Amino acid sequence: MAGTNGKQKTARDMILSMGVIVLVAGVMYLFIPHDDSAPDIKRVDYRVELLTARRAASYPVAAPQGLPDTWKATSVRFQGDEFDAWHLGFHDPEGEYVAVEQSTQRRPVFVDEATQGARETGKREKIDGRTWTRYEGGRYDALVLEGTKGSTTVVTGTASFTQLTKMADALKTE
Repeated sequence: MAGTNGKQKTARDMILSMGVIVLVAGVMYLFIPHDDSAPDIKRVDYRVELLTARRAASYPVAAPQGLPDTWKATSVRFQGDEFDAWHLGFHDPEGEYVAVEQSTQRRPVFVDEATQGARETGKREKIDGRTWTRYEGGRYDALVLEGTKGSTTVVTGTASFTQLTKMADALKTE
């Protein structure tokens, strides 16, 4: 009989321990904040990098002028050691991603990388007096500027062609 009483105490102690653990976990869940809303995307100031890129790059570096404040710059970089690569990323008013990419890398390779494998559609459009070619892809769509020598300019992202066109229209190189 002594063995049975010990097993009952062990089982009871285990159930009490589990109850305490569940109670502590429940209290922790109630007091630890958990927010399921979209994270606040931080705006970056790209003016210094833009000035640096414009001085260092072997081509006219493009950046938007006149976009509303609802367009948030979220990433910027210039890599002079890697084909004078310029990147400027934005979060558009519709919550989508738009990037301006420029480089002296070979055009077919650069366009494929910048657009993440998007393919040329054959459609061309005039935006602010410049000719752009449309690319469509599984992840990104893009507009690629035609008629530039020594560099390639791509406006790409998850945004609609309407938003990509707004970005392309806002690009200035001065």
